[in-house]
Amino acid sequence: MKSGQYKVMVSHFVQYVPLVRELVGRDLKVKYRRSFLGYIWSVLNPLLMMMVQTIIFSYMFRSNIPNYPLYLICGNTLFTFFNESANMGLVSIIQNAALIKKVYIPKYIFPLSRVVSSFVTMSFSLAAVVLVMLITRSPLHWTILLFWIPLLFLLIFCAGVAMTLSALTVYFRDIQHLFGVVTLGWNYATPIFYPIEQLPDFAQTLMKFNPMYHYINFFRNLVMYGNIPGPNTWIACAVSSFVMLFVGLWTFRKLQRNFILYV
Repeated sequence: MKSGQYKVMVSHFVQYVPLVRELVGRDLKVKYRRSFLGYIWSVLNPLLMMMVQTIIFSYMFRSNIPNYPLYLICGNTLFTFFNESANMGLVSIIQNAALIKKVYIPKYIFPLSRVVSSFVTMSFSLAAVVLVMLITRSPLHWTILLFWIPLLFLLIFCAGVAMTLSALTVYFRDIQHLFGVVTLGWNYATPIFYPIEQLPDFAQTLMKFNPMYHYINFFRNLVMYGNIPGPNTWIACAVSSFVMLFVGLWTFRKLQRNFILYV
């Protein structure tokens, strides 16, 4: 894409920010419709998942990771955001087909709004991370103030994934069914509930090509260990996120011309 086209997309996005806000609000209302606890589930869900997995992996499979509940909820919170934003973005064009056919709206607004709504949900879930830190009496490091950096990289990465999947799904509907299997495998291939040191050397090398490993490792270092990761982690996060965003923009631009014929 040329620089002029980037400027047009950015100006369009700024122009349609009120619409993005409305779409995000709609998604959140639909998600928690007729739910007695409503937005509280954004905090309860990660806590309940953490409790179940802590029991399973701490006692049944004997995980010896220090402060395992915090280790687990940090990984789960970030991966859940990726999983939810990708799956919601995947069907965003198809589900808004009627609106796309009636009025002109930059089509990339739809997958991006799904990513933003998932990001808002994850922001609520961060309260669960803080709660676990307080319950487990985890030390509070000043590096916690930088927690937003890996989340920003992850947001950019998810935006690229959502745009890519939303465009491809218009033409290949089977992606809706296949991607669930992909994310399941991706979940187990990411050290969310196990340490990377348990893997053999060749698997640890392959893990370096998994973007989710770097985002989660970055976040854990800041929140749990009080460390600022080295340049390799920064480079891996920045490169993977912006490359994925470029792929998403390029794919979406190439395929969006004929959306109306397929949706």
